Amino acid sequence: MDTSQLMESQIAFLGAGNMASAIINGLLATGFSPRQLRATDPSEKALEGLRAVGMEQLSTSPERLCDGADLIVAAVKPQMMSAALAPLKNKLGPDAALLSIAAGIPIASLQQDIGESTPVIRCMPNTPAMIGKGASALYASEQVTESQRQLAEAVTNAVGMTVWVAEESLLDAVTAVSGSGPAYFFALIEAVTRAGTQLGLSPETALALTLQTAIGAAELAQRSEVPVAKLRENVTSPGGTTEEALVALREGRFDAVIAEAVRRCAERATTLGEEFG
Repeated sequence: MDTSQLMESQIAFLGAGNMASAIINGLLATGFSPRQLRATDPSEKALEGLRAVGMEQLSTSPERLCDGADLIVAAVKPQMMSAALAPLKNKLGPDAALLSIAAGIPIASLQQDIGESTPVIRCMPNTPAMIGKGASALYASEQVTESQRQLAEAVTNAVGMTVWVAEESLLDAVTAVSGSGPAYFFALIEAVTRAGTQLGLSPETALALTLQTAIGAAELAQRSEVPVAKLRENVTSPGGTTEEALVALREGRFDAVIAEAVRRCAERATTLGEEFG
């Protein structure tokens, strides 16, 4: 799909909540026209917020809004997915695909709700997408064409970066690493901030220093060609302060605790997927 085709595509959103609004604003910022975007939501208040950014194709009726769309983005809560897709079952055009950003619902279940012949793409996003810094992973069913993959990737790239996984089951690992990942880093920020206040810093100063350090470390790791392990070594002088801190982390089995947290998150994601399936 070339740029001209991309900019002629019609994208319909099932749901107009925070994530849908973030994606829509990201698409508009990357050059999509409000005329290419549609949204349906039972809440008029949610739709009102999209009118403010120039969207006109808004309705509480999904059947009318999705007619003729190239991609339908299902941005509803997992427990509401079946009801949201029911009015569209076997009614989408032959070239339309579904992109689901609901956690845990397998493609087999989505196709049961939308129609077996509909190409389906699953997405595991994360909350930093709300500020355009998201990390999303996509998996496509066999029916998905290359142009549909490109359109789905344009949607997720509008709010951050995108990777594709080769197996649907790997989305559980993605959930454990990036989907739930922001909570791990928030917990670390909380812990370092508390430790700083216990050493005498004001809560405001401790938080400001911790946040900027987290931002700086992440951006340095992202921009540098040096491996992360080497960046850590560069901060760690033998017998110095950083080494003493890292010794404490090793004594507390830091790596093992993180590995266990990520493993249990992935296991829970698998269990939830089986419940939906």
